[in-house]
Amino acid sequence: MSLPRIGTCSWKFDSWVGLVYAGPCGTAAGCLREYSKKYRTAEIDSWFYRMPSRSVVDGYLRSVDDGFRFTCKVPNAISLTHLRTAAKTKSPVPNPDFLSGELFSRFLDAVAPMAGRLDAVMLEFEYLNREKMPSLGRFLEALGRFVAAVPRGFPLAIETRNKNYLTGEYFEFLREKRLMHVFSEKIYMPPVYEVYERFGDALTGAAVIRLLGGDRKAMEEKTGKRWDAIVEPRADLPRIAAMARDMVGRGFEVTINVNNHYEGSAPLTIERLLGLL
Repeated sequence: MSLPRIGTCSWKFDSWVGLVYAGPCGTAAGCLREYSKKYRTAEIDSWFYRMPSRSVVDGYLRSVDDGFRFTCKVPNAISLTHLRTAAKTKSPVPNPDFLSGELFSRFLDAVAPMAGRLDAVMLEFEYLNREKMPSLGRFLEALGRFVAAVPRGFPLAIETRNKNYLTGEYFEFLREKRLMHVFSEKIYMPPVYEVYERFGDALTGAAVIRLLGGDRKAMEEKTGKRWDAIVEPRADLPRIAAMARDMVGRGFEVTINVNNHYEGSAPLTIERLLGLL
């Protein structure tokens, strides 16, 4: 049986010298060149915070061979329902670009050279309280309008941080619209294997598993932001491995993205995961 594609969430970390890199690797594109000799997929997390430029996209592609794959986040300028500002106000300010088809088209134009190399283009939504989104129904209405208006020649994936959204209605919507689900192993969310056990039959043939971890600040304090040791080994990693094996056995395309914050070192978590797989 083949394995899922496994890589990391971001890849430019000085403390990975000795684990992934022989020495300091400089730029993100420079690090990616060496990274791609060890792993065959990477999550581009940085685009969540800014629109990518064509030069950056081209630089990444020049750094890897033709068989290397990516997942990437869509800029949060598109996925945020309300603007993030330094000043805390009583009422959040609506984001005029929330699920903007025009802004999303600009993003697709920028990443066009990666067409065929992207296993998931991920819309990550923050936790939405009722002030930001009154109900799951309203969320699906907005998402449905967006999906109907944008080009579909790419694998669009949805990541919700609302555990109350993980219902039959939500997964049926994903199936109907041919959208991928992002299984997010993260604080305040149910374990990904429990979600899979309940709704796995509704998947559309491909999915992403993101191992993100618990309290980010606490993990950073434990590690000192040095990501070369596992400091919080997860006892249920075997259940995640079993979930991934089952998905691959059923013919699903599975990508697993591992974050340093999950156990303290993404490369070492991947070693553990590969041993279980």
